[in-house]
Amino acid sequence: MLREETVFGPIHSRRLGSSLGINLLPTKGKICNFDCIYCECGWNADGRGDTVLPTAAQVRSALEDKLQSLLLDGTPVDSITFSGDGEPTLNPEFPRIIEDTIRLRDAFYPAAKVSVLSNATRVHIPEVFEALRKVDNPCMKIDAPTDALAALINRPAPGYSVERVVEALKRFNGDFILQTMFLRARKHTLDGLAPAEYWFDSASPEVLVPWMDIVRTLRPRQVQLYSIDRPTPMQDLEKYSTAEMKALVQPLLDEGFNIQFR
Repeated sequence: MLREETVFGPIHSRRLGSSLGINLLPTKGKICNFDCIYCECGWNADGRGDTVLPTAAQVRSALEDKLQSLLLDGTPVDSITFSGDGEPTLNPEFPRIIEDTIRLRDAFYPAAKVSVLSNATRVHIPEVFEALRKVDNPCMKIDAPTDALAALINRPAPGYSVERVVEALKRFNGDFILQTMFLRARKHTLDGLAPAEYWFDSASPEVLVPWMDIVRTLRPRQVQLYSIDRPTPMQDLEKYSTAEMKALVQPLLDEGFNIQFR
């Protein structure tokens, strides 16, 4: 599910409303420092046909044209959202693009929010952090509480450290949104009849308990929990229902955390 435009939509998002997307990565390829087993854009290896990144000038021009057209048509925009085909902060002009986007938002849709969906791997870089502090909704991902568990579900590039991510996210002082995928990854069986066993399960104590401790440490203004909604590159993945996720994180709800489910 690769985006074929730098600026696309708007599409309806249950989290963000009418969301105009910005893809800072190739329009016919995928670049990410994660290779998540559930990614709707597929495996990194399958998205290497295009490695050309849009420049800040190209993004600014495309966004200005799109916002002007939408405004003339009377189309609402609730959020200008950086998502796209991989990790948006990998674009070397990310800080400048954020500044341009905020100026254009203020000119065309001043009530719209600027949102960034990121895997949080580059928050420790000062210029990336400062850019993320300027947006309304910095949505940062932590799916697993340890490097070993992240290696199973996110398959990050070498050098990833959950501890470093947590330390970097502390600098937000809670003013960010934490996003986490809940899923089960089923083990293969020879006959397909054996009871289900999982090699990764978000509900298992080794995942859930330390993840909740991270939430308590960071105290984000909102936690967004979601499960599989589209086809995944890895087979034998199972989704959690909203009711199941609510039950799993009930202790956090009881402690007053703002948790949204989808």
